[in-house]
Amino acid sequence: MALYPSLEDMAAGQMMHTQAEAFAKQQTPQQLNLPFSYTSSSHGGPSAPPSADDIHTAYPALMDMGLQLTPDEVAWINSTSSVAIRPPTDVLPQTTSASSNGVIAPISGLSVGYHRAQVTHGVREITLCKGQNDKVGMKVQAINKGIFIVLVTTGSPAAMVGLRFGDQILQIDGENVAGYSVDRVHGMIKRCPVNGIKIVVRDRPFERTITLHKDSTGHVGFHFKNGKIDAIVKDSSAARNGLLTEHQLLEVNGQNVVGLEDKATRRILEGAGTVVTLTIIPSFIYDHLVKATATSLVKKMMDHSIPDL
Repeated sequence: MALYPSLEDMAAGQMMHTQAEAFAKQQTPQQLNLPFSYTSSSHGGPSAPPSADDIHTAYPALMDMGLQLTPDEVAWINSTSSVAIRPPTDVLPQTTSASSNGVIAPISGLSVGYHRAQVTHGVREITLCKGQNDKVGMKVQAINKGIFIVLVTTGSPAAMVGLRFGDQILQIDGENVAGYSVDRVHGMIKRCPVNGIKIVVRDRPFERTITLHKDSTGHVGFHFKNGKIDAIVKDSSAARNGLLTEHQLLEVNGQNVVGLEDKATRRILEGAGTVVTLTIIPSFIYDHLVKATATSLVKKMMDHSIPDL
């Protein structure tokens, strides 16, 4: 069974699968009783691209699921439909996009932010050097016998190697840090040489991503205060895709929003495109992680740059 990052992606994937099966049987649009035509024009494209109403008529399950495709999503389906005229063996590879964890993203796969936001929970090794004031630019906190990054400062060596809020440090220069205190870990880093500090981290084990699609008014359907999600709009993409209250908003399309004022986060959401991937963490875990970090320090120093792919 295929996995999808959102209910909207699943609906699009089901449509493409239905189209692929139809073309595999070499049936015409008239035989399929579709309300639109896929007959090729002289330049090889479909002569009558389906509209949103056409698609909902052809696939009533969309309406049953409460979905409303945006114009951008309809345009994308139109473009992939022309690919479906080719031999069916190459339909699915060209009409789906897979992330690093194998999730199929028919619509979301076109969003750069979706790929920036991927949380793998995998282990990686990075090499750090010290910058100004003989520091690497990060602060950690201990929870459940693990060490987690709670602050990455703007322009620091930690920011440049892609460390993020919630990454778990497993080793520093080959020494396991499980069960260590915060002071002991900070002391280890302080004693490390200026260059070539080897750090092994697990990618954000407490965090997950959820992909939402904006409606015709440009909203995804949730409210937050001080970064904490406190309300979900009925029948919205947030409701359909299982976004939960009592969760802290950490990233929007991969961009860290921890420490930002709510109005600044809303501006990022407004400019995020039709597909928005949120990175969230349960509020009780977030509160524990940041309890020893001054709010003013986070607001002033947290890195909010847009990560590279």
